[in-house]
Formats: sequence, structure tokens, C-alpha cells
Amino acid sequence: MAPMTELGAEMHALVERLYPLCRSITGDGVRATLDIVGEYVPLQVHEVPTGTQVLDWTVPQEWNIRDAYVADATGRRVVDFAASSLHVLGYSVPVSATMPLAELRAHLHTLPDHPAWVPYRTSYYKPEWGFCLAQETLDALPDGEYEVRIDSTLADGHLTYAEHVVPGQVADEVIVSCHVCHPSLANDNLAGIAVATFLARALAERTPYYTYRFIYAPGTIGAITWLARNAERIDRVKHGLVLACAGDPGRLTYKQSRRGDAEIDRVIRHVLAASERPHHITEFTPYGYDERQYCSPGFNLGVGSLSRTPYAGYPEYHTSADNPDFVSPEAMADTLAVCREAFAVLDRNRQYTNLSPYGEPQLGRRGLYDALGGRSDTKQAQMAMLWVLNLSDGEHSLLDIAERSGLPFDTVAVAAGALQGAGLIKA
Repeated sequence: MAPMTELGAEMHALVERLYPLCRSITGDGVRATLDIVGEYVPLQVHEVPTGTQVLDWTVPQEWNIRDAYVADATGRRVVDFAASSLHVLGYSVPVSATMPLAELRAHLHTLPDHPAWVPYRTSYYKPEWGFCLAQETLDALPDGEYEVRIDSTLADGHLTYAEHVVPGQVADEVIVSCHVCHPSLANDNLAGIAVATFLARALAERTPYYTYRFIYAPGTIGAITWLARNAERIDRVKHGLVLACAGDPGRLTYKQSRRGDAEIDRVIRHVLAASERPHHITEFTPYGYDERQYCSPGFNLGVGSLSRTPYAGYPEYHTSADNPDFVSPEAMADTLAVCREAFAVLDRNRQYTNLSPYGEPQLGRRGLYDALGGRSDTKQAQMAMLWVLNLSDGEHSLLDIAERSGLPFDTVAVAAGALQGAGLIKA
């Protein structure tokens, strides 16, 4: 695997490449996004027809847009979709009209508190049209007639999502989910897409224990569609992580699963604490990203959410200020590193049984102490062996042992490997 600095730069380049595309919950922008991601990792793309019942929802009509603008009397475009996909209210119905500014204002969205920024707004399930623009642009518009044009279509089509699978030693799965429905927003969620993609590439360089399934889907309706189409095999999903807001300069934040004590919750808490990174752990709430779908009571999967600054927690959220300059290669590399560290723990976290449980077995005659000779952490490694032997009763995992002993998980896992090799414990 390339150095983290190089990986950070590559992820940032992917964000910059995806940034101009107009994404929504359906449409060609999603397909174009998945085509680019597919250059990094092979994807299985799924097309689900409009009208398909998915749990309590129905796949909506597909939305596509070619052009949109507001032009003044001279023909100058004062608001132009070609300049930024944020300028159009997502899922706007087509419109072609001329109207006075007083009438047009009802369809214009701004951020008065941040007059230079353009907001991100949508109207997925209610027929509407509109434009988003900077408050300072609106303030500069004189009264008069304006040409309004939105060249869009809402028609029967498909909802598009994709999967990438990294095969493991077992069929039990870890899902990694990110949403692909936001237009020109770098942190929310292009950084999540980039981190997920490079995480998949890192996992493919080895044979992990679990099978890892990466889900690239539109927010809410996409995750619901995936769950509806995979309900019969959902019992394979043992752990999961939603990635969002993965590239801003804030500290890492982990939102726990609905269970609160799922293995992924414990692993992420342990990894963040052991790394001494600035971080924050939050309780589950049924609001946020797609963890709320995976953690809905009927499924109740062990799926948490990893981000840096959480949704709506930074002023740039859902605005034009969430651009590629707002996310950094360093922050994305750090998020990727935490994911890799966490999954390395998850993949090795087993319960063992001591095959010589009556008294302490003699380690010296088995060469276990000799194998530690010359190590700078010899004492710690010896203690790890003793802890693993003592707590390998078929009820304690290696993570349990690491937490109780206060020893690094890696040290405990290495000790378990040595003891298993000597025939003293079995998984």
C-alpha cells in the first residue's frame, strides 16, 4: 500500500474529479459518478425500476437535468447551472417562463447569514422548482423581467446503486456504506466515497477474515432499496460502518450503533482511544445518515457511523463552501487510517479456549519465552501471553483481553498467535 501522504493526495484528486458532477437520488449524475469510482474498484451496478416497492417506500421517477438559468433582460445569466450544480433546486420540475423579480423571489433560496455562499436545497418528493444563489447576488438584482429556464426531466427510469465486494475467509460480512446523491459537496459526501474506495483497495491487498461489501447508494432511498433487496441474506451482516463527512479538519467523531455495544462500537472506541487521536463518541440517534436505516428496529444491525465533524456541525455544511479546498488530503488519510486500524482489529478479534487450563503451562520449554528474546517490549509480550492464557475460556475475545489488561490489541493478538502455534489455545 502506498504511503498515507500519497493516498491522501490520490483521494483528494478523486474528490476534485467528482466534484463538478450533478448528482441526485437518481439519474445520470449517479451513473457518471459510479463510472469513475469503477475505474478504482470493480463495481456491480444495480438499476431498480421506478415504481418498485422497497419496504415502506417506492422508487421515484428518475430526474435528469441538462441546463438551467435565470437571465436578465440583456440575456446575461445571473444564475447559471453550468457554473455549479448547486444553483438548481434538486429534482426541480421543468420550467420555461418570463416573470418579474417579485414573482421569482418565491423560488429563490439564499443564505443571508453567509451572503457569499450558495445553499444546497432539494425537493425530492414534492413537485417544485427553484434556484439557489448567493444572497449578495440576489441583492444586486434590479427589478424587472427575468427569463427562467430549467431543462430537466422527471420520467420513469431507475434508481442506481453499486456494490464492491472484497472476498474474505468467511461469508459473514462487514458492510461499508456511503451516499452518492449529493451534488457539488466535497465533504458531504465525496470524501466518504473516496475513503471507502481506497479502503476497499487496501483490503484487497490481503485476504481479510470477513467479506467486506461496499455499498455506494443514494441517501435514505438507496439504503432502503438495498435492505429491501437483501432482506433474505441480512443475517450475514455482522458489522458495518457508514462513512460521511470524512475530509474536513475537525476531530474524528464516531456515532455508535443503535445497540451501543455492538462489536464495531467497541472496536472503534478502542482504536480511537489507543491511538490518542482527538475524537468524540456519540450515542445513536434516529437522525443522520444511513446508519438509521441499517439500525432500524427490524434489522438492528451493528452499524455505526464514522465522520470528522458530524452533519450540520460545521457552517460550510450543505453550501458551496463545502468545496475541494475545504477537505484536505491529510484529513482523508487520517480517516482512512482509522478505518484500516479498526478493521484490522475486527478481523483478528476471536475467542479462544485454553487447552491447558489447569495451572499455568510451562512456556519456556515450548520456546515461547525464547522467541521473545531481544524484543524491546519483552515484558509486555510475556504479560500478553499470560493474560491470553488466563482469559481464553471461550467467553472472552481478544478485545476483551486487551481492554481488561490495558495492553495494545496488536500485542495481545500476536501473543494469541504464538500460543495457538504452540498448541496451547484453539479458536
